[in-house]
Amino acid sequence: MENEPDHENVEQSLCAKTSEDELNKSFNLEASLSKFSYIDLDKELEFKNDLIDDKEFDIPQVDTPPTLESILNETDDEDESFVLEDPTLLNIDTIDSHSYDTSSVASSDSGDRTNLKRKKKLPDSFSLHGSVMRHSLLKGISAQIVSAADKVDAGLPTAIAVSSLIAVGTSHGLALIFDQNQALRLCLGSTSVGGQYGAISALSINNDCSRLLCGFAKGQITMWDLASGKLLRSITDAHPPGTAILHIKFTDDPTLAICNDSGGSVFELTFKRVMGVRTCESRCLFSGSKGEVCCIEPLHSKPELKDHPITQFSLLAMASLTKILVIGLKPSLKVWMTFPYGRMDPSSVPLLAWHFVAVQNYVNPMLAFCRGDVVHFLLVKRDESGAIHVTKQKHLHLYYDLINFTWINSRTVVLLDSVEKLHVIDRQTQEELETVEISEVQLVYNSSHFKSLATGGNVSQALALVGEKACYQSISSYGGQIFYLGTKSVYVMMLRSWRERVDHLLKQDCLTEALALAWSFHEGKAKAVVGLSGDASKRKAIVADRMVEILFHYADRALKKCPDQGKIQVMEQHFQVVLMCWENRLYDAMIYVYNRGMNEFISPMEKLFRVIAPPLNAGRTLTDEQVVMGNKLLVYISCCLAGRAYPLGDIPEDLVPLVKNQVFEFLIRLHSAEASPEEEIYPYIRTLLHFDTREFLNVLALTFEDFKNDKQAVEYQQRIVDILLKVMVENSDFTPSQVGCLFTFLARQLAKPDNTLFVNRTLFDQVLEFLCSPDDDSRHSERQQVLLELLQAGGIVQFEESRLIRMAEKAEFYQICEFMYEREHQYDKIIDCYLRDPLREEEVFNYIHNILSIPGHSAEEKQSVWQKAMDHIEELVSLKPCKAAELVATHFSGHIETVIKKLQNQVLLFKFLRSLLDPREGIHINQELLQISPSITEQFIELLCQFNPTQVIETLQVLECYRLEETIQITQKYQLHEVTAYLLEKKGDIHGAFLIMLERLQSKLREITHQGENTKEDPSLKDVEDTMVETIALCQRNSHNLNQQQREALWFPLLEAMMAPQKLSSSAIPHLHSEALKSLTMQVLNSMAAFIALPSILQRILQDPVYGKGKLGEIQGLILGMLDTFNYEQTLLETTTSLLNQDLHWSLCNLRASVTRGLNPKQDYCSICLQQYKRRQEMADEIIVFSCGHLYHSFCLQNKECTMEIEGQTRWTCYKCSSSNKVGKLSENSSEIKKGRITPSQVKMSPSYHQSKGDPTAKKGTSEPVLDPQQIQAFDQLCRLYRGSSRLALLTELSQNRSSESYRPFSGSQSAPAFNSIFQNENFQLQLIPPPVTED
Repeated sequence: MENEPDHENVEQSLCAKTSEDELNKSFNLEASLSKFSYIDLDKELEFKNDLIDDKEFDIPQVDTPPTLESILNETDDEDESFVLEDPTLLNIDTIDSHSYDTSSVASSDSGDRTNLKRKKKLPDSFSLHGSVMRHSLLKGISAQIVSAADKVDAGLPTAIAVSSLIAVGTSHGLALIFDQNQALRLCLGSTSVGGQYGAISALSINNDCSRLLCGFAKGQITMWDLASGKLLRSITDAHPPGTAILHIKFTDDPTLAICNDSGGSVFELTFKRVMGVRTCESRCLFSGSKGEVCCIEPLHSKPELKDHPITQFSLLAMASLTKILVIGLKPSLKVWMTFPYGRMDPSSVPLLAWHFVAVQNYVNPMLAFCRGDVVHFLLVKRDESGAIHVTKQKHLHLYYDLINFTWINSRTVVLLDSVEKLHVIDRQTQEELETVEISEVQLVYNSSHFKSLATGGNVSQALALVGEKACYQSISSYGGQIFYLGTKSVYVMMLRSWRERVDHLLKQDCLTEALALAWSFHEGKAKAVVGLSGDASKRKAIVADRMVEILFHYADRALKKCPDQGKIQVMEQHFQVVLMCWENRLYDAMIYVYNRGMNEFISPMEKLFRVIAPPLNAGRTLTDEQVVMGNKLLVYISCCLAGRAYPLGDIPEDLVPLVKNQVFEFLIRLHSAEASPEEEIYPYIRTLLHFDTREFLNVLALTFEDFKNDKQAVEYQQRIVDILLKVMVENSDFTPSQVGCLFTFLARQLAKPDNTLFVNRTLFDQVLEFLCSPDDDSRHSERQQVLLELLQAGGIVQFEESRLIRMAEKAEFYQICEFMYEREHQYDKIIDCYLRDPLREEEVFNYIHNILSIPGHSAEEKQSVWQKAMDHIEELVSLKPCKAAELVATHFSGHIETVIKKLQNQVLLFKFLRSLLDPREGIHINQELLQISPSITEQFIELLCQFNPTQVIETLQVLECYRLEETIQITQKYQLHEVTAYLLEKKGDIHGAFLIMLERLQSKLREITHQGENTKEDPSLKDVEDTMVETIALCQRNSHNLNQQQREALWFPLLEAMMAPQKLSSSAIPHLHSEALKSLTMQVLNSMAAFIALPSILQRILQDPVYGKGKLGEIQGLILGMLDTFNYEQTLLETTTSLLNQDLHWSLCNLRASVTRGLNPKQDYCSICLQQYKRRQEMADEIIVFSCGHLYHSFCLQNKECTMEIEGQTRWTCYKCSSSNKVGKLSENSSEIKKGRITPSQVKMSPSYHQSKGDPTAKKGTSEPVLDPQQIQAFDQLCRLYRGSSRLALLTELSQNRSSESYRPFSGSQSAPAFNSIFQNENFQLQLIPPPVTED
């Protein structure tokens, strides 16, 4: 079974207190309605269609679709029913011999023999579903309707229409408009007009609630503006005269409406406004002469469904006395479906209602139509070809005749039968949820309009017979609410929320039914559910909470009925309930029954004790369930002693003293009932102490707080304390922690100022001996913690302090010693406590820091701590060097040398200095305030050379305050050549550093040369490569600042060193090393090519005596590699130069074209003085034209201060453009001025240029052109796209390099050793993508 969607709560309030609130919650304006409908459809998509088990039948297709004209010309033969090929297709009983001769409306049902065949009335569903509908009287509107009838002769109400406003029409032609607060906003029309037009017979409000259509009993139609109350149209010729308006309906198109008159005709009204004149065009859709239509219903879609494919057809359903028609008004008039009734009771009312529903995960409109006791549902779909198909759904066969059908949501419908009973039906299951009698509404019927009494009653007998029970205009639905118009009142009905339905049953003492209904909500089986949102688990949790409340309410009511009467049967029922609760482990319920039902508080304790006591006495571990029971027992005892009921509420005041006494007497019992001979004394207190000593003592402590003025309670208090001491001190089966908890509890009680307890002091001494002198060394930290809590709770007054300190030191209770020393302000001794305690030794640093830095301690105390720390500095460093270094830097910065002298261990000294000096260690030390001498730093470097030589260079890079000469001597002492080379380079001795690296490289190469065949992975070859890379890096770092001769002094020796092993006989060098050395040599050549000219490299190689004697073949690979590099660089240079030239040429061409483009003034007058630019011949006034098209006299611009001086030249700005953008662009303009350019461009022209174009002496103004805003923007975009070195700089350097040194374009200059090329900038990038072409 499916859940009812929970969307209706959007439109409905949960608890209505007044009718005014009901209306406020009924009207959530258009936005709320849209949200309602959207949620309605969206939620239903989530439901499976399990309940739609019937087959879905398509209405048979015909060969030639009927035209509207053919349908209009059909005869209405009442004696011949329209029978489809399969009579069972639509579930219509076509064999009906009943005669319709009776004309009495009242007897129409009584004479219907088919009533015997109908279903029997369903049993009352109140017990299953509760009260589903909530109906309320709108008191404000009802009172004003009555008042209007009395005071302004408005007459009785005749019609109602509801949107975000309520419109009520009256019999004297007035339309009363009420807002959502039931306040009368407008009274439209007058009684004089009502006398001319008759009563209002139909009303309609459009989608946006801006227009109201009123139909009158004499056939006129008026349109009103609901915002202003103005009459917009008065239509008298839309349909044949002498007929009343039965229906008037707006469509979704606000310019299109449909009306139906008492002649049975249907007309389409099109509203237009031409040249300010409002008109109305009428078109007949259905002629009453061919069959009388008595009900029309256009399909309305909500805003969220406006794009639904079906809405483009603007569908209209019409019900005549013999058939149903569905036509499309757009894009052209077309009949989509006809459906005959078959034989029906002629007095039954045809009904139509549209609603969007979700079927098989698609949202489509569904038309419900009925006449009599059968409701048919037709699903309307649009296929991919654009055609509309109508599918028959499960029909609804009733046991009563209908006079109204209303959708309240997509799953729930509300039906009104001929005896004015409402029936709430679940559409999918066809289950009747509730029946409501609404005769009190005194519903208004539209019979007089159907009989057209205002125009002489010129209607057919059949239509007049239908009108006897017609109430179309008296019932209106909006957003999930249904409004019923009575003769003196307006009622609103809506679905109750799920919580309201449950509460409604509870108020009527239907507890069982309320619980059953809540369970159906929990299981998702309830119908018409409102107010439950979220996923299934969340909904279940919400309902479960409410069910628990119902159960408590139920139990409370059941127990209050009992044992005051003393009936043994009632007592037996209670014991049965107790037994049932115990068997089902409902311990809270069991306690509740004992307490509330029998005023018995001790029995639950006994039952729980009997469960937890045996395993505790036997020393076994409790199960989880037993632990839960023990915790409940503690909470229950606490509640009883505090006067609170368990688990909720309070014990009656008159029972509180009695309950407390009973509980105390129970706890201090010497033996339990049915005790065995082996049971120890005070079993209940013993059991609770074993279960949870701390919590039980907390319960007692809370209880003792209330025993200040109660003499008997004070006696109980002393008695319990004596029992506690007797049970715990005289037995060895309690742990030190449990014993400590007891004495901590006692110490807190004794420390209170109003204490009345007495405890022998020797007991505290026994506890001290017990904790400090145990038989075993286990539980050391536990015993120490217990004793500490005892002292902090006030128990220190029970001990002799000197004895306590001695015993604590002996037991190594250093926290106890710290506690005692702190009381005596002996802070220096606390340092020893920390250092001896292995668990807290690292906390000593924070302690020392706090004592020395936090104010509040005397100078003597701080000095003693400072001296103690200095005495133990070596121990502190060995404990944690980084913390010790931080402590020394903070509090011992002036005594660092003293600290160093105390550190005799070199390893400790190294760790300490590394933490102190190396910022990578992560400690926060201000080196400037520390002021460490260079000798200390050098001492650290020497230790670093001893203990961690691989980290020396990295450390030197971050260290400060060391002398280079002394440091170099240290590194030479320990033969750290790389470090020495680094220091020499830092000193500025590049050549010295290079020689050291070269010597290392040569030594590595000699090792390879003299060794024989080796394994494939030779570690010495890796050393050669690493050393060579370091040497190359050294040369590269310093070549930028050296001249050509100095560069050659670095690179050529390196090249010779790498080539030297290759000069030896090839047989002496393993083949593997030979190839590797050639690769390394090529790496050197590639690196030096950026600094040494290629001819110089070749010349040096060829001058070598070995290669000069015909052994060029061995270096052929090197030379070819160099040539390949040269060819690559030459090609790169030429390509780059070509691209740069093309780029520059393109940019300059575009800029030149932009600058030289002519200006076209928008007008021939000055934009400031509004005079012609050639205003006065005598003034030599220049004319200034801007690229924006504005034209000015220069004199006018000067007066407006539109000139700027930039680089000695006068620049103009457009007055209009700059003034309009002045506020927003002020900062931008100022920044542009600073950059040396002005945004608008201008051209100055002398007046003679315009006066005599043929004059050869005519000339332009002398000011040179400047870029206009578009050009500036384009140029800035270009610059951002190619940000980097300027094109001119690139071309200049390329041309210089090519002219001076064509063979080495990236070489340095000998004459300028400090010259830095833009190509050597690490951020230099070549933009090789051609610039984008922009259209002019």
